[in-house]
Amino acid sequence: MSNDLIAKTAIDRRLAEIIAPVIEDLGFELVRVRLQGGKTATLQIMADRPEGGINVDDCGEISVVVSATLDVEDPIEDNYHLEVSSPGIDRPLTRMKDFAAFEGYEARLETNQAIDGRKRFKGVLAGVEKGEGGDEVLLNIVEGGEVQTIGLQFDWLSDAKLVLTDELIREMLRQKKEAGVQIDNLDETAFDEIETEDNDGENADAKE
Repeated sequence: MSNDLIAKTAIDRRLAEIIAPVIEDLGFELVRVRLQGGKTATLQIMADRPEGGINVDDCGEISVVVSATLDVEDPIEDNYHLEVSSPGIDRPLTRMKDFAAFEGYEARLETNQAIDGRKRFKGVLAGVEKGEGGDEVLLNIVEGGEVQTIGLQFDWLSDAKLVLTDELIREMLRQKKEAGVQIDNLDETAFDEIETEDNDGENADAKE
């Protein structure tokens, strides 16, 4: 069920097959899963509500249920640390619907093969469309002082995430308020000081 943006490696894909149905039964969606190596491996699970607006209590609920499921399935041989988090503001884009939902916002995309001599692209998301080779993500980029729209096949993408901008921060704050999500005393001024990180969302940890 997963693509390379959700789950890159064979073990990630196996974990996604186990985790995704469990998370969906709780009313959430799997955004990304990564098993990171180290002295003690870390299993990073990123989840969200279908309409957005996951909070730290939701992450805790997911952590408990996923941990119990993995104890039974036992797909990871060694000890590991489980980390469940929200996608964060400068979130990864892993599904076609993400690229459509954030049309008009700046993003960085990387492809698994060179396209016209380059693998990295930065521009404004311009929607999605059906192309001859499959689903395509449209991106407005500046070349030679002019804006050009390019289409990148979804299957070509190896990494994609939003760029942290003032406009994006304001939109995320608006969505959180509309969804009734507690913002923990953070306002637009506070968000100005946020540094872009791979994972800056709320999270809940559980150790195995």
